[in-house]
Amino acid sequence: MRICRVAVDDDLFFGLIEGLSDAGEIGEGTLVALLDGHPFGELAPEGRIFKASEVRFVAPILPSKIIAVGRNYAAHAKELGNEVPVSPMIFLKPSTSVIGPGEPIALPWQSEQVEHEAELAVVIGRLCSDVPVDRVADVVLGYTCANDVTARDLQKSDGQWGRAKGFDTFCPLGPWIVTDLEADAAAISCVVNGEVKQRGSTGDMVFDVAELVSWISSVMTLLPGDVILTGTPAGVGPIKAGDEVSVTIEGVGTLTNPVVDRG
Repeated sequence: MRICRVAVDDDLFFGLIEGLSDAGEIGEGTLVALLDGHPFGELAPEGRIFKASEVRFVAPILPSKIIAVGRNYAAHAKELGNEVPVSPMIFLKPSTSVIGPGEPIALPWQSEQVEHEAELAVVIGRLCSDVPVDRVADVVLGYTCANDVTARDLQKSDGQWGRAKGFDTFCPLGPWIVTDLEADAAAISCVVNGEVKQRGSTGDMVFDVAELVSWISSVMTLLPGDVILTGTPAGVGPIKAGDEVSVTIEGVGTLTNPVVDRG
C-alpha cells in the first residue's frame, strides 16, 4: 500500500495512490483516493477520488521530529575519513527542513559546499518507547525516500551538525510512504542531472532498521509520523543552483527536487 499526502485546492489530505506504472511512476491511470483524517490506525476513505494529475503531491508526512543516523554505511564513513561507530550515532533535523517532491532545495548563503545524501526514511506509525527488536514491525507505518541535504563545510567548521543539517528545505521526503517494503535489501541511488552519484543497498547498513528503531526508542519516545533517516551510502557530493537531484529506492519510487539559490 502507498500512502501519499496531496493538496487539493488549498486543503491537504492523506490519500491512497493506485495505478502506478510497473516502474513505480505516475501515469495517466494513476488515481488518488482521499482519506478522512490521518493514516495512523484504521484507514477511512473520504469518498473522493482524483486523477494524480489533478492534485499536487507534498511531503507524505510532517513529523514532530526527524532523527537521523550518521555513518551507518561503512564506505560513506570511510570517504569522509571517519570511523564506523560502535553504536548508532544520531542527530536531529527540524520539521521545518521538510519539503516534498518537486519543491526546491534552497542553498543558504552561509555555505559554499552543500551536498546530497540519499537515504531510506522510516515513518513511525504509533507512539512507542523501548521497542524490542522483534517488535519493531508493529510500530512502523512504512518507508519513503529522503535526501539528508548537508552543508558539509559548516558541518566541519561547527564541530556539531545542527546548523549544517537543519536549514529550511534540507530534508526532502517522498514521494509517498510504502507500507510493505523489504527494507533490509533495497537498492538506493542518487542521480544529479542524470548522472549516478550514489549507488548502494540498504543491506549495507551497519545497523539495520530494526536495530535503529529499537535503539532510538530506548533514548526518546517516538510519536506517530516521526521519521528516522537511516544513513547514506558512499558517493555524497556537491549540488549547485540549477541542478536536479533524484533519490530512488527500490520498491518505493523516486524523489526529485530542483536546486536553487536562496533568495
